[in-house]
Amino acid sequence: MLRKRLQSARNGEKQLAALPLWMLYPPIFVAVYILHFTLLRLPYFWDEGGYYIPAAWDFFRFGTVLPVSTMRNAHPPLPSILLAAWWKIAGFHIYSTRLFVCLIAALALLAVYRLGRILADEAVAATVTVLTAIYPIWFAQSSLAHADIFAAAATLWALTLYFTQKRKYARPLCLLLFTLSVMAKETAIVTPAALSAYELFLAWRNRRNSLIRREHLQIFAWISSTVFPLIAWYIFHRLKTGFTFGNPEYLRYNATANMSVHRILLSLWHRLVHLTFHMNLWVVTLCTAAVLLLPPLRTRNGEDRTTLSQHALWAIAFIGVANWIAFSILGGALLTRYLLPIYPLLLLICVSLWRQRFAQWPLIATVALAGFAVACEVNPNYPYAPEDNLAYRDMIELHQQAISVVAHRWPQATILTAWPVGADLIRPELGYVRIPLRMTPLENFSAQEIVKAMGEQDRFDTAIVFSTKYLPPGTSSTTNMPNDTKYFDFHDDMPPQEIARLLHGDVVWQADRKGEWAAVLRFPRTMDAHLRLP
Repeated sequence: MLRKRLQSARNGEKQLAALPLWMLYPPIFVAVYILHFTLLRLPYFWDEGGYYIPAAWDFFRFGTVLPVSTMRNAHPPLPSILLAAWWKIAGFHIYSTRLFVCLIAALALLAVYRLGRILADEAVAATVTVLTAIYPIWFAQSSLAHADIFAAAATLWALTLYFTQKRKYARPLCLLLFTLSVMAKETAIVTPAALSAYELFLAWRNRRNSLIRREHLQIFAWISSTVFPLIAWYIFHRLKTGFTFGNPEYLRYNATANMSVHRILLSLWHRLVHLTFHMNLWVVTLCTAAVLLLPPLRTRNGEDRTTLSQHALWAIAFIGVANWIAFSILGGALLTRYLLPIYPLLLLICVSLWRQRFAQWPLIATVALAGFAVACEVNPNYPYAPEDNLAYRDMIELHQQAISVVAHRWPQATILTAWPVGADLIRPELGYVRIPLRMTPLENFSAQEIVKAMGEQDRFDTAIVFSTKYLPPGTSSTTNMPNDTKYFDFHDDMPPQEIARLLHGDVVWQADRKGEWAAVLRFPRTMDAHLRLP
């Protein structure tokens, strides 16, 4: 096994000598920049405005790695540090932030290319890189300032070094990169943990060969030590805040409330869909299943055309299964961006199998690419997170328009709304308002929340209501999925006309895009005024 691994590394290193990677980074970045050009000035979205930008903004102003203007949820500080350092160079504004994220996304794609070149060949590497860049989930995250793209970039570069352990610097640099990944997002520890388990498995399997066993144990020791910087961060966080893993509500939502067998099984199913079907990934899955029915093609020497090595396939399998299980337990919301580094690994396996067994494999890649491009713009016919494709752009623009209507026509209004618009109204740095507006918060626009608002009508005179959950056109309700309602906060937002009727107001502006909608409501209030002489 070790001899095969070293031979695979040597073959990979010969291919790496073909073209310096530094020459590939500029064209990759230019391609990412051009593809995202129309998105680079959009205001911040959802968790960007809810945590990551405020946390980085606090570090930029005060030099504290613990946020002071937003919740403390124990996320490691690397994204805040990197963003603040970039703002020192390029200035604090939305365009510079999105430009920086594009730079990180291009760096991650370069790692995808290098990984493909090490484990397969130039053609497979280039194909996987293009497919990854256009896959809707990756495409959407390539300009959003979430921690996941930072963690994915570090993780993928660490994997390139894991598969080229021949070089002396590979192990310490691999450790450094895995450390950067977990200091970008704590859940990135799943991948080095999976590789540590794999190395222990290899050590056990080769237990009769002391030389090989010692080699695997040494690799295990290097990779597993990734956990120590994360432990140090949590100790520091507890000393400073009194909480190890964030405030109790955050810990409950993302961990302790998820320890139900029924929920875990349901989450495993959802995650399996995310990894095989979601956003037209079913095209890749079905094509791969079809080519597996074909025998391997023959080379000119009469040998079967090879695919990824057994070592690479097993390592990726350990990583994939570990992430599938871990993210079915951790995290209150089943966001697909948590799986960001797994998608290029799955695509690498699939594309290498296409090339091994089907002579016209570029045709399959073209069909898959077209499917991904369509999924970027065309929403699926089931509920999903808008940040999985360009629905997030539609949502931002609708919120922008609604907020602009209120800011220009009723700048002194007190606005009933829900998160994230509530944060957008009071934080000018998020890009929606120049001056903070007054706001009264709701959880969402379900019937239960509107009934609460009916008893507090003296606290607001305007409302910005919008779709907090995506509902496909032609679908009347998401509450016909009781398990998703119970475990994943599925609910039905009341239509604006019904909200206006119950709260005795009028719909003064309304717009919708591809299943996303927003509206402005105005409530005439009767005032009792008295004129007094001075």
